[in-house]
Formats: sequence, C-alpha cells, structure tokens
Amino acid sequence: MRSGCDDRRVDHHNRHVYHCPLRWGDMDALGHVNNGRYVDYLQDARVDFLFRTAKELGADDLETGLLVARHEVEYRRPLVFRPEPVRIELWISEIKAASFVVDYEILDAAPEGRITYVEARTRLVPFDFAANRLRRITPVERAALEKLVGS
Repeated sequence: MRSGCDDRRVDHHNRHVYHCPLRWGDMDALGHVNNGRYVDYLQDARVDFLFRTAKELGADDLETGLLVARHEVEYRRPLVFRPEPVRIELWISEIKAASFVVDYEILDAAPEGRITYVEARTRLVPFDFAANRLRRITPVERAALEKLVGS
C-alpha cells in the first residue's frame, strides 16, 4: 500500500480524504494514468478508510473480513503524471443487511472549482473466512458505517 494517509480526515460531508501519489509506472503510452490503475487507487483509499476510520469507530472486523462484490468506474477526464498526489474522497452511500457501498471521487480540489477524473462505486460484502461464507453486518459494524454515510 502506498503512503498517502498523512493528512487523512473526514470532512464536513462525511467524506474520507486520501491523497494518493502517482507513480510513473501508472502511466500508459500517452502519459495518462492507465484505466486499470484507478482501481488500485480506489483500493488504496478504501483500505486507508476501513483500516483506520472504521477501526477507530470499533468495527475491527471490517478491515479483514470483506470481499469486493462489484466495481463501477466512470472515467470523466484523463489524469496525467505530476509530482503532486491526487485527492480521493470516499464515503458510505448505502448499507444493507449483508453489504454496503463505498462511493468515490478522484479529483483535484482548488478554490476555483473541482476537477473530477473518476467517479466510482464499490459494493462490499462481509465474509467469514473461518467458516468460508458470507455473513451479515453486525450491529457494531452498522453503527460505525452509519457514522460514515456521506454525500
């Protein structure tokens, strides 16, 4: 996992903020971030979000007992290599009995406005690896996730 959590925080919209460094190897022949690398960026941000924020809220099982059920990625504009990290904002948008959804924006935020490169969504399902089966979200996990619902 790349280091990008130095200024990690949850902002006033309950969005977790992760600053993801770009690597030269992430680029395609045209100098844009390769489409497949965006999913890696989303994972880096999600792991930081769940391992840190959810754990701080007492939902420790969420850091190791989750499977990705679905990714949806909408590419809005190309991201070219630069030394500054890109901002990833993520939040919980839906909680069901046995799954929840994390939404993301990969963007640059400036006083004159936001430039969005990617909007994405991941459905996650809790999994009991010892029993090798899906499981329901516990009341403690639900309470933690509800604190992270954003817009």
